[in-house]
Amino acid sequence: MASPTVAANAYANLARILDTGGGAAKGSEAGGLSFGAVLKDAIGSVLDAGRKSDAQTVAMAAGKANVMDVVTAVAETDVAVSTLVSVRDRVIQSYEDIMKMPI
Repeated sequence: MASPTVAANAYANLARILDTGGGAAKGSEAGGLSFGAVLKDAIGSVLDAGRKSDAQTVAMAAGKANVMDVVTAVAETDVAVSTLVSVRDRVIQSYEDIMKMPI
């Protein structure tokens, strides 16, 4: 299990990625969202889930929150992070498959 320091560093890194924008465009030529914008939104939702989980944990330690609320928030964060990792793995696998294609 990750320590609070590791989690805080991970959230800080995500916040830095979102602040810089990673050079992603706001929209594509067809007027829809670009892949970069969708990815940025997904990372933002994971970051928000982590912050909610942290806030619930602190509130429980202060005696102001229910244990079930904390468990639910932590479970939501776990699902969000797992989903993000799965998407990352598929993107990497797809990139490697494209790089193996003959020209």
